Amino acid sequence: MISTPLIVLGTTNCKKGAELAALLAPAGIALRTLADFPDAASVVEDGDSFAANAALKALGQARRLGQWVLGEDSGLMVDDLDGAPGVVSARYAGENATDAANNRRLLDELGDTPPEKRTARFVCHMTLCDPSGEIRAESEESCRGRIALEPRGTHGFGYDPLFEIVEYHRTLAELGPRAKAAISHRARAARRLIPRLLKLPQDCRKKGDEQRPSPFGLQQT
Repeated sequence: MISTPLIVLGTTNCKKGAELAALLAPAGIALRTLADFPDAASVVEDGDSFAANAALKALGQARRLGQWVLGEDSGLMVDDLDGAPGVVSARYAGENATDAANNRRLLDELGDTPPEKRTARFVCHMTLCDPSGEIRAESEESCRGRIALEPRGTHGFGYDPLFEIVEYHRTLAELGPRAKAAISHRARAARRLIPRLLKLPQDCRKKGDEQRPSPFGLQQT
């Protein structure tokens, strides 16, 4: 009997987990987070790029849990700050920093920089590892915008209240989940990844690759 495809997201961030679960659900893929796995590994995110950190999360947890794991790393890159906060976006204001603290530091760093020079982009890299720790699919996408002069909106998390989509004159936190699911960096990366996920069973059959882990627990027939 074929079970529901299952992927473990290599994070304990429940907000990120809920967002990605909603993005993968239309493809018939169930998502769980590390919060469901008490024996999950502690992964040090010391990569020098989003791709490196995504791979660290995916590989370490896949081998530890014996599951298909999706490592996702994302962050904000501000042009006037030479790409900062970048890979340290989640801890820009220090270890265990809150979203509010990170947002305050970002506003402090930009100071009175005029709107036309506050351009930025969100970047998301996704890496899927099989239970043996082998990378089987990757995707990366971005979303361009600019940093508002003050936080606006109540939806989302992270830098969403500051990230303004210029064409809409609204921040992601003002636009809300429906718009974010269409235009965000994470949504775009997920849409790019999904066709590759759905092709894995077929690719394995074509290659006669029965010895490798069957995608998401699906039985190959």
